Amino acid sequence: MTPIRLATAGLVLLSAPALGQQQVPAWAQGRPDHMAQSTLAPHPPRMTVTAPGDVPMNRLRVPQGFRVELWAHGMPGARMMALGDQGTVFVGTRVIGRVYAVTDQGGSRSHRILAEGLTQPNGIAFKDGALTVMAINQVLRWEGIEGRLANPGTPADLTAAFDMPPDQHHGWKFTAFGPDGRLYTNIGVPCNICTFDRDRFALIVSFRPDGSDRRIEARGIRNSVGFDWHPVTRELWATNNGRDWAGNDEPHDTLHRIRRSGEDHGFPWCVGMWADPAMERRQCSEFEQPAASLGPHTAPLGMRFYTGTMFPEAYRGAMFIARRGSWNREAKIGYDVVVAKLDAQGNVTSVEPFLTGLLDEQAQQFHGRPVDVLQLRDGSLLVSDEQNGAIYRVTYGG
Repeated sequence: MTPIRLATAGLVLLSAPALGQQQVPAWAQGRPDHMAQSTLAPHPPRMTVTAPGDVPMNRLRVPQGFRVELWAHGMPGARMMALGDQGTVFVGTRVIGRVYAVTDQGGSRSHRILAEGLTQPNGIAFKDGALTVMAINQVLRWEGIEGRLANPGTPADLTAAFDMPPDQHHGWKFTAFGPDGRLYTNIGVPCNICTFDRDRFALIVSFRPDGSDRRIEARGIRNSVGFDWHPVTRELWATNNGRDWAGNDEPHDTLHRIRRSGEDHGFPWCVGMWADPAMERRQCSEFEQPAASLGPHTAPLGMRFYTGTMFPEAYRGAMFIARRGSWNREAKIGYDVVVAKLDAQGNVTSVEPFLTGLLDEQAQQFHGRPVDVLQLRDGSLLVSDEQNGAIYRVTYGG
């Protein structure tokens, strides 16, 4: 099977520098002058296949009674996941520009490339037999995809209907259908810290599946690359990545509870009660406060509420959150999956380690980068690892 190729031109956020002026990479925007010689920089993902024997399974740790196995591998850049009606796990990527499909044949998994040549097709969602993919500058939909994985054909192009900003800086998407049948996605801010159109960026928005009836669900959320709905209240919860270059321990990345459409969560002025010194002063109490801190620069991304019955009662209704791990911090942090537990009123009571071992704190080296979590119908939990191009499966008992 030859995957469909959808080559697109790269879009540049910043205009070309003046003659003789050195161009600053997007990730360095907002870096203070006194840190000009800093060695901190994003960790490039591995874009080649990691052999099964090189996937660091021996490092992975889960709580007593749980088991973790290598469920799928050989998919460079594997990030966000979506589950099809027939059990296909669709996988989006960023840098490598691919969309994968993983199928299970009696306990062994194989994968194929559905599409490649896309510009950061991180956002994927499945509903009513159709796969929707949101890249930086395209929205594509394959109808009846599970019946034609070997020959997916040409997708419907919904790009014009959704009218998404083309900016690459924080332009990659997380995409999911809500319990109301609408398609939700994030729109990250096109900078590290700046002023911008708050009706256009730092949002979570929703649409009808055809791209009509755009609605702002939350403002002032800098870059959410993961969200889900409470299984009982149907409130929207979202992870958020704070800005860089403000120090090793600030601001914290956060978890947000969105009770009403249009709530303002404070960016660029505030993260919780932390007022950004680079911006004009605002009273942070005027904004919605985070439901929990997820640590400074931990890069929390995919998250899901656990609705299965395989795991013990203490985990039911809790949120599993993948933290990809820091780059803008001298001492690395994250590179794990944590679980946030709630009380009966929906307040976060704890954020606890769940899947650990990929960060060697003493050597300050990481061996994997969890990006998303996905519950299978049997109640087990999948965890995607971008660095190793792998998916792990966590089970309990038996």
